[in-house]
Amino acid sequence: MKIRKIAGALGAELSGIDLAGGLSAGQAAEVRQALLDHQVIFIKGQKLDPAQYLAFAQAMGEPIEYPFVRGLEGYPTIIEVKKLEHETSNFGGIWHSDTAYLREPPMGSMLLSREIPPYGGDTLFANQYLAYESLSATMRGVLEGLVGINSSAQADVSKTREDRIRSDGRDAAPVEYVAEHPVVRTHPETGRRALYVNVAHTVGIKGMSKEEAAPLLQFLFQHQVRPEFTCRFAWEPDTIAFWDNRCTQHNPVNDYHGFRRVMHRITLKGDRPA
Repeated sequence: MKIRKIAGALGAELSGIDLAGGLSAGQAAEVRQALLDHQVIFIKGQKLDPAQYLAFAQAMGEPIEYPFVRGLEGYPTIIEVKKLEHETSNFGGIWHSDTAYLREPPMGSMLLSREIPPYGGDTLFANQYLAYESLSATMRGVLEGLVGINSSAQADVSKTREDRIRSDGRDAAPVEYVAEHPVVRTHPETGRRALYVNVAHTVGIKGMSKEEAAPLLQFLFQHQVRPEFTCRFAWEPDTIAFWDNRCTQHNPVNDYHGFRRVMHRITLKGDRPA
């Protein structure tokens, strides 16, 4: 297996592996270490059926169901992330860390490209280790011990889910999930600290009024996605992107109106942020 960095902040492309035949324990450990080292990894040229895709995910962690959208027939942990030709909103089309509104947010998520537009539809990723480490010592002290309040009902991100909930929604999905997590979390495997708020889900800070929390959160939302903390990935058919949800954010660029974009997504079980 070869690893090639794609940007200074985060992101690497893996080559020399064929996921269709499955991974040995040693290969799986190498891929998992690449994820920890680079935070998001990309593997091109993987023509996988749902069973093969699920097998790769199971080698990386424990797949779980997404709370709002039902999975493929026979594969409840694989959902379609799609924008159709007539739609103008894309799924998750805002900077975010996946489902931070859950008590145990996912360890990671992965997408497999099934249909891509002729141009556009790139995905941006942002390194939340760097976002935290670049703050002044004084600001890091301010954030120490603060707890963010995260909700699934934020208007902007809810709007990007509406088309998929109408077409593929789960019947029993609650109206809203709310969870409290540290503003700065410690990665359970690397021990590094990362910012863990995001504009899509973080609605307040515990113990602060909305007016008190707003300017601090607004600063963090802008700071954590500065260009020097990011990479941008241009999709090709049959490509997997796999990111560490505990220390990255992502944002799919919505610049391909009139074209179809279809991805298959698997989410992997995480633990409670600390």
